[in-house]
Amino acid sequence: MYYLEARRAIVRENILLSIYHLLYDSLGPSHWWPGESPFEICVGAILTQNTNWDNVERAINNLKEKGVLSPEEMYNLSMEELASLIRPAGYFNIKAKRLKNFLSFLKQEVNMEVERLGDYPLYNLREKLLSIKGIGPETADSMLLYAFEKPIFVVDAYTARIFSRHYLIPEEITYEDLQDFCHQRLDPDVSLYNEFHALLVRTGKNWCKKKSPRCKQCPLYPLLSIS
Repeated sequence: MYYLEARRAIVRENILLSIYHLLYDSLGPSHWWPGESPFEICVGAILTQNTNWDNVERAINNLKEKGVLSPEEMYNLSMEELASLIRPAGYFNIKAKRLKNFLSFLKQEVNMEVERLGDYPLYNLREKLLSIKGIGPETADSMLLYAFEKPIFVVDAYTARIFSRHYLIPEEITYEDLQDFCHQRLDPDVSLYNEFHALLVRTGKNWCKKKSPRCKQCPLYPLLSIS
């Protein structure tokens, strides 16, 4: 009994890295987040709210085909024009307003030079992004990690579901507490945070589903026996 409890304690101590390596060894690299520029990644982070990535890609392709996937060109679009172009992403009127809010921030803060935001300290930039109406913690952190390569762990519903089902966290946990849980157990490594988040998303979509999870087929199934 003592040996089993000690083994469980060791596994729990390194559980996040155990999860990461199991997923990476099984699934391989994710090459995420797709985007050709920091601005495109930021736009994608806003568009992906409450929809799947296929719909976001369709909306971004519309913007590219129209030649307006740049801060200046998009800023000059009317709200109606922008909403029409991003229609495939759903909630297009709401998201058009959020994009306009982000564009106004870029104009005021860095004169549309998006890359300059990368020079801001992590939490100073996070605070500024969160002050933009329509940008919440997950969207802001996606921008920080993927567009500006800041070491902040992006958590989402998939992260919470997977970790709670492995008895690592309470089922009802706040975004901030879940993020702190990850930060306390992982080194602040942009590449690690990037890949880990992507692997968790892939796992949540394919196996750790909200209803009817496919536990026995999941790469993390071996961990259930020692959870």
